[in-house]
Amino acid sequence: MSKIAKTNAMRLLECAKVAYVAYEYDVSDGRIDALAIAEKIKRSPDEVFKTLVTESPEHEHFVFAVPAALELDLKKAARISGQKSIDLIPLKQLLPLTGYIHGGCSPLGMKKLFPTFIDESATLFETICVSGGKVGLNLAISPDELAQTIGAEFADITK
Repeated sequence: MSKIAKTNAMRLLECAKVAYVAYEYDVSDGRIDALAIAEKIKRSPDEVFKTLVTESPEHEHFVFAVPAALELDLKKAARISGQKSIDLIPLKQLLPLTGYIHGGCSPLGMKKLFPTFIDESATLFETICVSGGKVGLNLAISPDELAQTIGAEFADITK
């Protein structure tokens, strides 16, 4: 296996002395959704989390990490983040806002640390997988250490 180029997410974990396992996967088939990634890295879709970035009507941003097979419940997301309503940001805003592209958005190492919520199901696992900060890379990490590193809260945020 080739040496993996360090991403901001990996550097952040290393600076915080947080253990992780990096999984590289092939993207040549164009399948980069969370369910396909779970299949490619041979992990349960319950353990592979996708990172979703949202915006309130007041232009406040919030990050949510949810299991691959589940959907973010926008009503629950608004409630837990203290907003009247919340919507996913338009895809064109993802890179300028976070520094990450679609398919490679990690809750770790964004340009700015946004309030972040991880679905409470993460606590059922020893490790969960999140994007490593680029397409083709996932990181397995303890959900508690992930939450501590980025100041995230666990919450019921899925449908």
